[in-house]
Amino acid sequence: MNRHQGGKGKGKTGKRNQGNKRFTGNSKQHAPTKNTGGAPKKKSGNPDEIRLNKYVANSGVCSRREADVHIATGLVSVNGKVVTEMGYKVKSGDEVRYDGARITPEQKAYVLLNKPKGFATTTSEGKGRTVMDLVANATSSRVKPIGRLGRNSKGLLLFTNDDEVVQKFTNSKNGIARLFHIELDKNLKLEDLKKIQNGFKLDGKLIEVEEISYIDGSPKKEVGLKIKNIGNTIIRTIFEHFNYDLLSIDCVAIGHLTKKDLPRGHWKHLTTQELNTLKML
Repeated sequence: MNRHQGGKGKGKTGKRNQGNKRFTGNSKQHAPTKNTGGAPKKKSGNPDEIRLNKYVANSGVCSRREADVHIATGLVSVNGKVVTEMGYKVKSGDEVRYDGARITPEQKAYVLLNKPKGFATTTSEGKGRTVMDLVANATSSRVKPIGRLGRNSKGLLLFTNDDEVVQKFTNSKNGIARLFHIELDKNLKLEDLKKIQNGFKLDGKLIEVEEISYIDGSPKKEVGLKIKNIGNTIIRTIFEHFNYDLLSIDCVAIGHLTKKDLPRGHWKHLTTQELNTLKML
């Protein structure tokens, strides 16, 4: 396992590291999501082939949607010939040029960070200390965080440049759930816990979670919350609706990924097995 210190965060043990805490409750089961984005007319069994728009997007030039526009307007050539065909596939040895300059897709990277407090989840500059500072030495690929953790929130945050993995998280129904250890300013009433578990409407929108429960052996102001929404503002919205203030938010698991052997402020690359399991969820 490749781990490095990022920033001034230090590893912690004890009660606050809830990676091994057992949360109880009724979880909901969903079928795994499928990538349905822009399937080619003819399915190819060659793993070395990649759709041209994805090749251009993976090179960091632009998004896949923007790549479609650039291809249609004749800015992209393959082996010296301009290609405007949507769905065209490129082989690994092909020479692809964008506006005359040769481009090469970045290597896919998957970095898991145990974020400490005090770092903003943003790729923008001028925001003070950010999570990008913590993973600056993790990879040369241009990875971005999936979802957000507030500056004063902590826990697991996954970075990647793989659009297919990102799409698995952004599907609110069939996406990948994250598990949070949350500390409130007062004990969570059982009636409120049941309302959150059953789902409730807020401003006409149904708010649903996968699971919520008290944490064994801890005060009832500490709860475990499993949710598929990738932002953490929804967590604050849920508890403020029931008149609770959030004292602490800690993401202790992303799907099957946990904080085990990953101290606060450190990162690691996902193993092949971890990545394969993540893609199968």
